Amino acid sequence: MKRAVIIGGGIIEEAFALRFLQEKEHAALIAADKGLLFLKKHGIRPTHIVGDFDSVAEAEASFPEAAGQEKQREQYGAASPVLSEYAQDPAVTIRKFQPEKDWTDMEIAATLAVEQGCGKIDILGGTAGHRVDHLMGNIQLLALMLEMGADCRLLDSRNCIYMRDHEFTVQRKKQWGTYFSLFAYGGEVTGLTLEGMKYPLDHFTLGTVGTRGVSNEVLEETARIRFESGRLLVMETRD
Repeated sequence: MKRAVIIGGGIIEEAFALRFLQEKEHAALIAADKGLLFLKKHGIRPTHIVGDFDSVAEAEASFPEAAGQEKQREQYGAASPVLSEYAQDPAVTIRKFQPEKDWTDMEIAATLAVEQGCGKIDILGGTAGHRVDHLMGNIQLLALMLEMGADCRLLDSRNCIYMRDHEFTVQRKKQWGTYFSLFAYGGEVTGLTLEGMKYPLDHFTLGTVGTRGVSNEVLEETARIRFESGRLLVMETRD
């Protein structure tokens, strides 16, 4: 299954992100607006660049002028110095949108990944930062990707966040961190059964209020999570 990696505009842990990009094979590398600055800094070429580019405009003076800048300025606005070298590269696709739009840049990037035939989507720069509303929007985005048939994750060095609408297993040795938390998303989860975990459950109904599903731990080599209906927001985390 083809994988896409999206670099968002949130806080990016450079060592983690660079290691991840080196280790994980990906068919598409999509820069979502300000995420382009991280890739440019490290000389990494994306396959696609999307956004309204309002967040990168402030960095315009940080990059040297490039050939064709005047033409690119006319096409891309204030962000043209950042985009100019990519705009001249036929291997890079740029999609520019107006700031006044119905979707975040991250949703546009994730939808593009699905259009490119990627069934796995990993998002870096989507969990941390000053904008908690964008974090909530990215969690909503996990649900949208689930509906579109893609396995999407929000990742940083301490968190792996994803969503499931059917039973699944977790391998202890492959787990992102020590802690494993479950939240009912969009309605209660019925018949929830947890096997191979520190705090097991048997046909439990997990509601949308309270903290019952927080900070469990996988004890056996393989933990199984089964449920009859609903959607689970899953967080594998470490301190």
